[in-house]
Amino acid sequence: MYIPEDPAMLLSMINMKLRDGGYASFDDLCRALDLDGEAIKARLAEAGFEYMPAPVNQFR
Repeated sequence: MYIPEDPAMLLSMINMKLRDGGYASFDDLCRALDLDGEAIKARLAEAGFEYMPAPVNQFR
């Protein structure tokens, strides 16, 4: 799966998948799509975003 380099695009893509894909958590999304969750979290953290678990289930 293509992962955008731009943090804003990455944020948008991940939050869209979390919202529309029916994933209960970021970990579920990463397992299902074989993504490196720690690398994504680190890239988004550099841009000032962190994951908010359920009931929010998105990066803010």
